[in-house]
Amino acid sequence: MTDATFYNVLLFAWVVFAAVSFVLLFFVTAPYGRHNRSGWGWQIPSSIGWLVMESPAVIVFGLFFLFGKYSATAASMAFFLLWEIHYVHRTFIFPFRRRAGYKPMPVLIVLFSGAFNVANGYFQGYYLFTLAEPYPAQWLIDPRFLIGAFIFFTGFAINVHSDNTLFSLRKPGETGYKVSTSGLFRWVSAPNYLGEILEWTGWAFATWSLPGAAFAFWTAANLIPRAVSNHRWCRQNFPEYPNDRKILVPFVF
Repeated sequence: MTDATFYNVLLFAWVVFAAVSFVLLFFVTAPYGRHNRSGWGWQIPSSIGWLVMESPAVIVFGLFFLFGKYSATAASMAFFLLWEIHYVHRTFIFPFRRRAGYKPMPVLIVLFSGAFNVANGYFQGYYLFTLAEPYPAQWLIDPRFLIGAFIFFTGFAINVHSDNTLFSLRKPGETGYKVSTSGLFRWVSAPNYLGEILEWTGWAFATWSLPGAAFAFWTAANLIPRAVSNHRWCRQNFPEYPNDRKILVPFVF
């Protein structure tokens, strides 16, 4: 079996696993954040958990970039930049800006998420920098890359702005949840998730690749059920929660 065949078999299994997870997550909400609950084993402070589980995405993808066959191209450097913009922020900035970073998170969630990031770093990094034919320099002015980069940065801006809106709800020392009416929260319960889905949809366009599309699918498979759970939780816990607020997409869903 060639490397390419082995990779494609693994990628197919990866997509099937995403589809199964999508269905399962509508019935079992991952126990972290507002949905944390007992019975999931040892727990650690959530800021440390975020750092541990997200850092493999920075490291594994970075190693494939450093040691890949086609790392020295302009397109490869652009892909590396897009990826690390998200994951350096998610790993080293986001966790330590949260006012409730000491709240517990199950180690099991950290392990599962860390394993996902190792696998996904492999699928993206090995394909882009070794397995695929090198992208030409002209790729950076190709409409697929330009559209993808625009969608990516739009999603990143929505994601960061929505996180900042949530951070601002809590005063120093506060740990409870509050309802936001600012930004996209006026229309949807989970604009931060919408932003992340847009980011990796943009990545799929910018790389124009099956592993890029698989990652976009995985992101939606993970975050759509989570957004539904958060929306339901808000309706149950805040009697004043706006009835016309959608879950993820303004005016639609």
